[in-house]
Amino acid sequence: MEQFDVCVIGAGPSGFAAAMRAIDYGKRVALVERGKVGGAGIFDGALSSKTMWELSECYKLTRNTQLGYTVYDSELSFTSVMNQTHRAVVEKHSQIKQQIAYFQKSGQLQFFKGQAKFASPHEVDITNAQGQVQTIRADNIVMAVGSRPRYLPHIPIDEKIILTSDGVSGLSEFPKSIVILGAGVIGCEFATIFSNFGQTKVFLIDKEERILPFEDEDISHTVAANLERNGVVIHHGASLEHMDVVNGQVEYVLSFKDGRRETHTVEKALISVGRVSNSENLGLQAAGVQLNDRGNIDDEHTRSNVPHIYAVGDFTADIALVNVGELEGRHAVERMFGTPQRQLVYENISTIMFLNPEVASVGLNETQARKKKIAHRVAVMNYRYVNRAIAMSKVDGFFKLLVTDDDEMKILGMRVMGNHASSTIMAVALMISMDIGISHLAELIFPHPSIPEGIQECARMLMGTSIVKPEVFNLDVRCYRVDVQGRVIHL
Repeated sequence: MEQFDVCVIGAGPSGFAAAMRAIDYGKRVALVERGKVGGAGIFDGALSSKTMWELSECYKLTRNTQLGYTVYDSELSFTSVMNQTHRAVVEKHSQIKQQIAYFQKSGQLQFFKGQAKFASPHEVDITNAQGQVQTIRADNIVMAVGSRPRYLPHIPIDEKIILTSDGVSGLSEFPKSIVILGAGVIGCEFATIFSNFGQTKVFLIDKEERILPFEDEDISHTVAANLERNGVVIHHGASLEHMDVVNGQVEYVLSFKDGRRETHTVEKALISVGRVSNSENLGLQAAGVQLNDRGNIDDEHTRSNVPHIYAVGDFTADIALVNVGELEGRHAVERMFGTPQRQLVYENISTIMFLNPEVASVGLNETQARKKKIAHRVAVMNYRYVNRAIAMSKVDGFFKLLVTDDDEMKILGMRVMGNHASSTIMAVALMISMDIGISHLAELIFPHPSIPEGIQECARMLMGTSIVKPEVFNLDVRCYRVDVQGRVIHL
């Protein structure tokens, strides 16, 4: 029986990160994957969908007639779009395989293709495609088994007519119409992608009164307005009563709080109602590992209830994001073989939603701060006062910076909606982790012209030293305080 220092189950983003970190410590690693290395971080997930979004944004530019030039002739092919998406996926997939091959040759890593299952707390059975079983032993084990789209039992998902995100790459052409169930991040991103290409009539079912209900109203309302401007029909406050395939098309019935019922027919449906962890057939009972009611691990900074077994990525009850999973994978290994330089902190996680326009965030939003009864100060500035946005003719967006309601004005969070939003986040995320005030941000020298200059102006506005004055442009440049009761006091 082969012996390893670490066995990593799953070669998605979190598992691959864990394996590479273990190699840093000079450990012998077993990496087990039943599917494709890279997991949902590459295939039918983050990389593929974001590549489609980038392509849709590029294509949307060809239809824009307000930039000083007009493109009169363009050709759009779904096959070409998917081929380009596939090239991006293959590129990253080949990079990961290249690393695995390198460390296999050096003897530091052994890759196993197959289904992993605990035989005991330290032993893992690996069953390959031919049904052959090999058992290995490891001092430490990392479970990085990932997740898959959630299926609803009353909807006949076949990944051909009624799809999840896993089925989008299997389409042969742009559907003439599609309904998307779920107005969270993934649902809104695909609504953005399909509407950007302009070949598909998009319907979005939102059981809440507004999409993206976890975000502030100004963001969700702006995203909704832009989607509708792009031709998307949003069924606000709608409950799905029934969805089925009728004569090769999708028929769905909605009910509303006012008693209305509507029946619609579209060519395709996309179900986007969250993801579930791949916790089945792991033999967790043999290892003594416990799951919570949702099929996740309630981990203690990546460690499960069994001290030498760790859980990372979508398998935990924490935030299911690629960057979080990679951080958790690295942290788990650092706990095994050393002392992490810092504890896992989720308060300064940077995220981006690929919408129209993109939305980047870090830390608390106003809704969360009010719910926690945290007194805070807020600065908001529209993109139209940022020179780079003016130069790009992309002034649809805004910055919103939240700080503590005291003299230090430490950053609680930030939301940026607009072009290049993701490039504005990292400095603020670092400041949150360092627990420092905005005076440092106000004195940095940003490249000019650049979108991040808008953050600096927000910091200066809160300090009363801004170049763009709120009293002049008070409709879309403003500062205010919110006390613990949620009352707004304008500054």
